[in-house]
Amino acid sequence: MGLTDGVLAIDAGNSKTDVAVVAADGTVLATARGGGFRPPVVGVETAVDTLAEAVGRAYAAAGTTSVTHVSACLANADLPVEEEQLAAALHARAWGATVEVRNDTFAILRAGVAEPRGVAVVCGAGINCVGMRPDGRTARFPAIGRISGDWGGGWGLAEEALYFAARAEDGRGEPTALARTLPAHFGLGSMYALIEALHLEHVELARRHELTPVLFRTAAEGDPIARALVDRLAEEVVAMATVALTRLELLADKTPVLLGGSVLAARHPLLDGGIRRLLSERAPNAVPRVVTARPVLGAALLGLDHVGAGPEVQERVRAYYEG
Repeated sequence: MGLTDGVLAIDAGNSKTDVAVVAADGTVLATARGGGFRPPVVGVETAVDTLAEAVGRAYAAAGTTSVTHVSACLANADLPVEEEQLAAALHARAWGATVEVRNDTFAILRAGVAEPRGVAVVCGAGINCVGMRPDGRTARFPAIGRISGDWGGGWGLAEEALYFAARAEDGRGEPTALARTLPAHFGLGSMYALIEALHLEHVELARRHELTPVLFRTAAEGDPIARALVDRLAEEVVAMATVALTRLELLADKTPVLLGGSVLAARHPLLDGGIRRLLSERAPNAVPRVVTARPVLGAALLGLDHVGAGPEVQERVRAYYEG
């Protein structure tokens, strides 16, 4: 085993990691899956150890110990300084001659376009938006929570739904069916019971994300408060996309706007319709499309962009994941 002329693609999210070893001709030599990548919780080196386990299995299957280039799209790489820190940590593992780290939102964007040109908005547990042009220019947001102006994401929507439901039940706020549908999801009869269960951790914190689909169902049934939250998310998605298109001087061009992450990929009719309507008004040349391809495909394509691979090489990788 030794150096392989090709790319190591890594897509690492909070809950799982996908890696692929791709030869210079676009052949996928090996893949592996590992655990979540959470450097803010466990520290950079421990988080990279999680990547190392999956990379080691993929390298063993591919019969190599190193490649030409490592293309890593990582969760929690929200600022350029964090990308640099993580790139240094990956370079120290000697997995490739060169290393490039990007936020994992770039993987979803690149997976959905034929060339590195467009904008992606991702809404899963959180929300983020990036854009890129073939000349290397990018647009992005810090996307680290309310301190960077973010609103939305599955966790944020669940929190907002709980807020309005609690106030509806005790009389501080307007009536909403959420006061009934949220506790009912856990077999409880009131918001007070749900508040107590969450506070005392009788319902685990991690299960709060289950309330986001309940919010969408309640909105679909016509509840005004729930519908307003869905409408606000559509506004936020379109605001991020429009700003990114403007920064990249793509607002006047026919440009893909990719929608990814569990909330947007679910294609909730109210949300999906609202996004498309607002985009048609504010960015009429945008071409919205939901991306369902595995993001590791985008990491691989970004790596092949870096090494100057031709279209036929990139199509071979895409065929592997989409065929």
